[in-house]
Amino acid sequence: MRIAILAPPGVQSLDIVGPAEVFWEAARRLGKMDAYDIQIISSGAASIGGTGQLKFVADRTIFDPDEPIDTLLVAGDPSFQDIDPAIIDWLRRRAPTARRYGSICTGVFLLAAAGLLDGKRVTTHWECAQKFSTNFPLIDLDADAIYVRDGALITAAGVTAGIDLALALVEEDHGRDIAMIVARYMVVFLRRPGGQSQFSAHLVGQMSDITMVQKAQAYVLANLAASLSIEHIAREIGMSPRNFARVFRRELAMTPADFIAAARVDAARRLLEDTSQPLQRIASTCGFGDVNTMRRTFAKSIGVSPNEYRKRFQHPSPVRRLTIGSAYQNPSPLQASASVSRHTALNKAP
Repeated sequence: MRIAILAPPGVQSLDIVGPAEVFWEAARRLGKMDAYDIQIISSGAASIGGTGQLKFVADRTIFDPDEPIDTLLVAGDPSFQDIDPAIIDWLRRRAPTARRYGSICTGVFLLAAAGLLDGKRVTTHWECAQKFSTNFPLIDLDADAIYVRDGALITAAGVTAGIDLALALVEEDHGRDIAMIVARYMVVFLRRPGGQSQFSAHLVGQMSDITMVQKAQAYVLANLAASLSIEHIAREIGMSPRNFARVFRRELAMTPADFIAAARVDAARRLLEDTSQPLQRIASTCGFGDVNTMRRTFAKSIGVSPNEYRKRFQHPSPVRRLTIGSAYQNPSPLQASASVSRHTALNKAP
């Protein structure tokens, strides 16, 4: 199976190296080094400059005679600017001949410009999502998913998400066991399903430089089961409710209520994935109060019920180890964070 990775100038290096390592390791584990033939294709130059001051030597260029391609992936350029018409012409000609095709990060812009995404559902890196929607408003963009499969098309969020995409393709080609072995060797988590969020409720707060905001985040995450009104949180950190709400929104581009809702959903997701706790206990632990409230919140923010989420994403052997005390109590200010995942949609990949 020939894996052709189209690398534009300034390519995100991990968009190439991550998937290439997955396919190479899969071939090694299969004992058939020709199981995957990995080729880097440039837009013309023999040498491609990538991020991290890395340089790649192209195996082929888009101007070379066509050869069969099984899987065509378009890597992204984090400083994405112009679209080379020669690349667009090449994609229009080659993508339809591949068994499957897709993109990593801003590579999706090139596929869209080539008219290959009409009527398709896609994703891209969250930082580029708004620009993509502006440029291509008729394409169905899931701005939150790690990767999305739509028929022969598969698109990934970028950077490490390219590894998730490649693992999904290896599993499709050679089964779950080989994909698990590759993931274990690469020290990554295989079952990071495409429909899961690009964001975590324990990351965004690292961007906050205001001690009071960090303190508020930490308090919320340590007290998800409590009644968390703005007035109550503001009193805990020694601010007026009005000033607290203003500073919080200015610093994190979300309201305290949005933060609380996202943190509760994130906590519930983890418990659904990693434990067999009853839904009522999870709802109470995460501050929803009852299952119906949790169900409505999941339907609004994720698009499925808690039961359906558990069926799709629960680990094969869930353990009763994640609790509000062990997983969310007393986080450091750098851990305290949340994001609003309003557009998460579950991946349909086989």
